[in-house]
Amino acid sequence: MLEEKNDNLQDADGKELKELNGAIDKNELANVPNEENKGLNEFGDIHETEGQMPFAPEELLSAGNENNEQEGTPKKKSAVEAIEDSNAEDSEDDSASERHNIPMQNYEAFSMEKLTDELEKLVAHEKVMSVKEHVEEIKKEFYSKYNHLIEEKRDEYSHDNDGDTSGFEYHFPLKSRFDSAYSEYRDKRNAHFKSLQNNLKNNLDKRLALIDELKKVIDGDESISDSLKHVNTIREQWKTAGPIPRDKYNHVWNNFHFHIERFYDHLHLDREARDLDFKHNLEQKQKIIERVEELLQEEDTNKAFRELQSLHKIWKEEIGPVDREHREEIWNQFSELTKQLHDKREAFFAQLRGKEEENLAKKKEIIAKIEEIAKEKVSSHNAWQGQIEKIEALRSAFFEAGKVPIEVNEDTWAHFKAAVREFNANKNSFYKDIKKEQQDNLTKKMELVEKAESLKDSEDFSATTPIMKKIQEDWKKIGHVPRKYSDKVWKEFKAACNHYFDRLHAVRNEVNKEEIEAFDKKKEYLEDLKSFELTGDHKTDLDAIKQHIDNWKNLGRVPQSRRHIEGKFNKILDALFDKLSLSKKEAEMVKFNNRLEQLADSDDSRKLENEQIFIMRKIDEVQSEILQLENNIQFISNAKDDNPFIKEIHKNIDRHKEELKTWKEKLKQIRTIQKENNDNNE
Repeated sequence: MLEEKNDNLQDADGKELKELNGAIDKNELANVPNEENKGLNEFGDIHETEGQMPFAPEELLSAGNENNEQEGTPKKKSAVEAIEDSNAEDSEDDSASERHNIPMQNYEAFSMEKLTDELEKLVAHEKVMSVKEHVEEIKKEFYSKYNHLIEEKRDEYSHDNDGDTSGFEYHFPLKSRFDSAYSEYRDKRNAHFKSLQNNLKNNLDKRLALIDELKKVIDGDESISDSLKHVNTIREQWKTAGPIPRDKYNHVWNNFHFHIERFYDHLHLDREARDLDFKHNLEQKQKIIERVEELLQEEDTNKAFRELQSLHKIWKEEIGPVDREHREEIWNQFSELTKQLHDKREAFFAQLRGKEEENLAKKKEIIAKIEEIAKEKVSSHNAWQGQIEKIEALRSAFFEAGKVPIEVNEDTWAHFKAAVREFNANKNSFYKDIKKEQQDNLTKKMELVEKAESLKDSEDFSATTPIMKKIQEDWKKIGHVPRKYSDKVWKEFKAACNHYFDRLHAVRNEVNKEEIEAFDKKKEYLEDLKSFELTGDHKTDLDAIKQHIDNWKNLGRVPQSRRHIEGKFNKILDALFDKLSLSKKEAEMVKFNNRLEQLADSDDSRKLENEQIFIMRKIDEVQSEILQLENNIQFISNAKDDNPFIKEIHKNIDRHKEELKTWKEKLKQIRTIQKENNDNNE
């Protein structure tokens, strides 16, 4: 038994302590319910209602709200109860503070790629329980976006297959990577829980053993001094005993402090030791109150609330009781400050709620824009690409808009998906028609491929070349084909065309050798011609010029790229004709005959045709001019032949008639050459 004291010390309530003459009778203890009313628990201790503190039952008050509660409605937790529940939960998780230090980002705005990167980083570098909320939020956002993507792909597949989705499959490599990272997290979490369960059980055994040890001290026969040292040792061991299962937390804690109360209130401690301990505990609790007053000024409300949780835990678990004179007062101070900080936090969450309402308004506006775009009539690929870019921008804006109130989150997300799905349905319908058109284009191009294949080995280059060129022009006019066939059909067509034109170029290269030799000869001939001088005899000089023309023609054709030498030859001829005393018509016809021969020698029959069209147009112009002049004479009153003005008109008419004869002569010659060419081709 503890040493008996005879000084009749008063307890903290001012009541005299009873002398202990044997084992303490629990029914004689102050503030202890009768066993018949509450019963003893399995430890032989009084079983307190969960959440209550034997030395301060006022803690259960709901911060002044208890009188407003209606019968039958769930009791709203007070600020203190909210803190105690949080601490009870955190007692099973030693990563709580670390979890709060890792910022919770706006994962809704992340792409699936970024969500996967973030998950891999958290799993690799952070403790598993410190990121559990982050991981679950990431998982929710990833699967929301993934399921939305799959719905879009299924809709596209359905449009392409007339509503049949039985064979739909879509491989998304990023999901395998995400699932692998989440599986790693889950394995780590399960291993943690298994280890935690063992630790919690061991810690519970330690705490139960400390309670038994404390009971033995109270019921033992140690001296007061030794008992006080022993109890302080037990309290220090209690502080470091570690977390226990949540469902045992309040029950075990109440039992421990019940016996601490017994030790302080019912043992004959000397006044000095008791008061010193009470004073120390009071100072510690006053410091906590001062710190809570500072926390009321903290701008980061969540940070302040987390520290308040820690302070409650210290108040409850690490600091002993104070004397009864100050016990209720100091607890009320702490409770009131807790309520103020709790109210501040509630106001902060109300502000967040307002922000969420703003985000909801933004998202509704974005959804309305998507619905408006979905109703627009679009009829071209480029226009649809523009619409798709708009939708992608709106989707990004939707995810970046931030969180909305949780009660409307699912409805908002469903509304968004429905709007996007409507747009995709219209887009898919358009591209389904495009695919039909592309299939028709594929058929046309395959026909051109077959035609090119059939002509690629032809030896009749003069007849085949225009056809092959037309095939290439027709190919350009045909639109797009399905992407999966595009490369294949193009390679086949290109190979057939290249095969033919490579053969054509090889043949022409042989011909080009002769043309290059002709060019070199004409180049030398041109130099000799520059030194040619007229004799002055008209016939001799005209015959000499004609002989030069024949010699030039007999030298052969030159390469197309070097036809400029023909122009140099013509300039020399023009200069020689100008020196001859020929009539204008005769000189013009000699030049024209030389030009016709050059045109006839070229491969391009269109040049002769174009020349004929030009001459016929000039004939029409001259005839019209003659008719106009003749009409003018008729409208002049008193027109007499000796009138100078009339004489000038007649001269113009005669000049135009001579010009008309020249043009008709040219037309006659060009038609003769065309007839000869046609006869030769037949």
